[in-house]
Amino acid sequence: MTHSAAGAPHAAEHDRHPPTDPRRWAALALICLAQFMLILDVTVVNVALPDMAADLDLGREALTWVVTAYTLCFGGLMLLGGRLADALGARRTMLAGLALFTAASLVTGLAGNGTTLLGGRIGQGVGAALLSPAALSLVTTTFHGAERNKALGVWAAIGGTGSAAGVLLGGVLTDGPGWQWVFYINVPVGLLLLGALPALVPARPPRPARLDVPGALLVTAGTAALIYGLVEAGDVGWADASTLLPLAGAAVAYMVFAAVERATSAPLMDLRMFTRRPVLAGAFLMLVATALLVAFFFLGSVYLQHIRGFSPLRTGLVFLPVAVATGIGAHLASRLVGRIGSRPTAVAGLAVTAAGTVPLTRLTESGSVYAGLLPGVVVASLGIGAVFVTATTTALAMVEHREAGVASGVVNTFHEVGGSIGVAVASTVAASGFERGSADGFADAFTVCAVAAAAGAVVALGLVPRGKPQWTGGPHAH
Repeated sequence: MTHSAAGAPHAAEHDRHPPTDPRRWAALALICLAQFMLILDVTVVNVALPDMAADLDLGREALTWVVTAYTLCFGGLMLLGGRLADALGARRTMLAGLALFTAASLVTGLAGNGTTLLGGRIGQGVGAALLSPAALSLVTTTFHGAERNKALGVWAAIGGTGSAAGVLLGGVLTDGPGWQWVFYINVPVGLLLLGALPALVPARPPRPARLDVPGALLVTAGTAALIYGLVEAGDVGWADASTLLPLAGAAVAYMVFAAVERATSAPLMDLRMFTRRPVLAGAFLMLVATALLVAFFFLGSVYLQHIRGFSPLRTGLVFLPVAVATGIGAHLASRLVGRIGSRPTAVAGLAVTAAGTVPLTRLTESGSVYAGLLPGVVVASLGIGAVFVTATTTALAMVEHREAGVASGVVNTFHEVGGSIGVAVASTVAASGFERGSADGFADAFTVCAVAAAAGAVVALGLVPRGKPQWTGGPHAH
């Protein structure tokens, strides 16, 4: 999950960048390790959810928030974290975020009830929102020329690797020492990084920047209200006041956010970016792709353990090919986008996702998981991986070079928010499956995923610009 940062320098700037730091590659390795932890925590908890529910007596709604609280705070506060990195200095902001993330991981692992668990997850998300954009800023200012592209390539590869490792590591730890260790494992790594990074990452003077705190709070509160309303719908129905009032509150918060962003001289998100068709298309594709992928992990994990009686480790192993397929899809798309263009690649990716999801709409309590669930999810994930790459390249390679940093921040915000919304919707539709131990609710949720992917393909046909992206070397997204 990478975030807004200054774009790559123009050719004229190559003569005035600072001298090369001999510690830069060691610093990159540690910065990428920190980013790896953040991405790991998006997927690592999914496999541990049933054990958490049993130990802490958590219901469907609480389980949903265990996943979404992290991605909500990560995405909602990400752009503010980027501004803080400018105002306070990237190294200082990164270390503060790392310290908060590490402490919150310890609190989450020690949690004896759902309230403490969710509080820890919120702390992790806030820490991640500080750490990630500051870390990317350090990468883009430490490396120059051809080295920068190589460093950003390493950074971008962390995304797929973290997702793949998360599902497997979640199974290994939950089946071994216990679900608490999916959080405890961050503590020694975080302490190691806190000790080593200051010696390898040079401090640079901060750049004056105004902070749009009201904007950050409004967009986060609006998204939280949206997710709360979606989750409540699974328990009380769509017409109940408990559903309608939060959804209405979300709409109001978003409208006020738009007004605040237009009025402030230093907006958190430049809403004019949404008049740029490539950015709007990239944000849409990222939202849909992340919502579908995280929903697959969430639904599949609970289905395998709650309905089919799989162990956490066996569940993690089942999902390993899914993570690999996502990476393969991304690799194929990176070649296809340059050959046939963004639009056909995006449409094909979403169509493949829809086709792969169709078999999942007929899930039952019996039958072979390896002949039923797994092939469909693997095919769907192949398409999702292609959509991820298309979203990034469309948004960043089809806008002006000077706008690449802002576009990166917008697209990556939709990455995290998409994950939150995907889990909330999937959990709501599958509510009957959670309560009755039936596969029907899970089949219904996968039906919604199939329809969403097919509808996304239709929208992409009209929204994604024609043509082949010309990469400018700006910030990468994960």
